[in-house]
Amino acid sequence: MSERIPILRIGDVLLVSVQSDLEDQTVLNLQEDLADQIVARSAGGVVIDISALEIVDSFVGRMLATMAAISRMLDARTVVVGMRPAVAITLVELGLSLGGVSTALDLEKGLAKLRRPSDAAPR
Repeated sequence: MSERIPILRIGDVLLVSVQSDLEDQTVLNLQEDLADQIVARSAGGVVIDISALEIVDSFVGRMLATMAAISRMLDARTVVVGMRPAVAITLVELGLSLGGVSTALDLEKGLAKLRRPSDAAPR
């Protein structure tokens, strides 16, 4: 049985806190669960907290971009928070720009970014 990542609700924002390395099936479950929760809860935003991840690879980068794209299709904006400097460097070195994904240093700043429509658009 594959692990399921909890999705918490903070007002009209869903919080996904990734606490461990992700296996393929866990990511597929998360994408489906997130899409279902966005629709069921009429969520306007999604915050994905990756502060617990020390290592990333192209799989994790693609997973973040895919979840942001799914959220956009369902009319919810996505902000990735808690990215460590080493993770950012690795993503750049892998050539993954995470287009369409907005970032913030921590949860507080990520929630604030979602509350300001002009700042929530990807850069």
